[in-house]
Amino acid sequence: MTTTLYTPRISVELVPRTRESLQAELDELRRLWPAITAVNLPDLDHLELGSCESCALPQAQGLSRIPHLRASRIALGDVPQVLRQLGSLGVSEVLVVQGDPPTDGRPVQSTTSLELIRALKAAQPDLTVHAALDPYRQSLQDEQTYALRKIEAGAASLFTQPLFDTRLMEVFGEMLPGVPIYWGLTNVSSERSRNYWIRRNRAVFPASFEPTLDWCTDFAREAVQHAQSTGSHLYFMPIRTSLRDFLGAVFPPAGGGVDPEGQELGAAALAAAGHHRRQAGAFS
Repeated sequence: MTTTLYTPRISVELVPRTRESLQAELDELRRLWPAITAVNLPDLDHLELGSCESCALPQAQGLSRIPHLRASRIALGDVPQVLRQLGSLGVSEVLVVQGDPPTDGRPVQSTTSLELIRALKAAQPDLTVHAALDPYRQSLQDEQTYALRKIEAGAASLFTQPLFDTRLMEVFGEMLPGVPIYWGLTNVSSERSRNYWIRRNRAVFPASFEPTLDWCTDFAREAVQHAQSTGSHLYFMPIRTSLRDFLGAVFPPAGGGVDPEGQELGAAALAAAGHHRRQAGAFS
């Protein structure tokens, strides 16, 4: 009897550093990984495009676009206007984050993530609202409580900060049973970058960690297997590296390598991508 493997949903974060760079990445994603149809689009003050402007690009049409909505810059009274904009763009799902305070002169709003999630769902129940999960910012128990409050407020699932050990995925999976989770994956490819993650985000790395792209893509393949076995999802966040170098090391691009047809990212392809497992070290 053939066993059908669970196929995780995969979303890729594309940072709109410039209009041209985002257009090129959207084109590349659609051409080389046609089965990955969800993109996260962050909202950062220092970048050329906001999340909603990114959703409006012609190259983004036909994809499941997930703009990031920062609670710190949205007054609750502006929610109807935000929903009208999302509706005009054909956007059906969003990721609510607290976000850093605006740096472009606009006032800082007192809105919390919980309030924004609740307001969005009250005004438009059919909107899919995702929320953030940060394993590093506070105690595990406090983050569990916070995450469950977001689910109670109306969040459909949780997108995590990047993780570097499947054992932490297992912990949160057990602490949040039945909650759909997108495990964050990124590349930390230098000692300087690793120190930044520790200092700024309080990230935890296993003793086996090496600040190389090879280590990060090897771990991403292990995370694919974890998502398959737990019925969870994946959230790729390439940092200053090409989609080919990061995503392509996990899922062979269309027309190159193991999957020359590139037509389907099904269970077989995921199994092949996750074939090379590594031994996880202890937390450092």
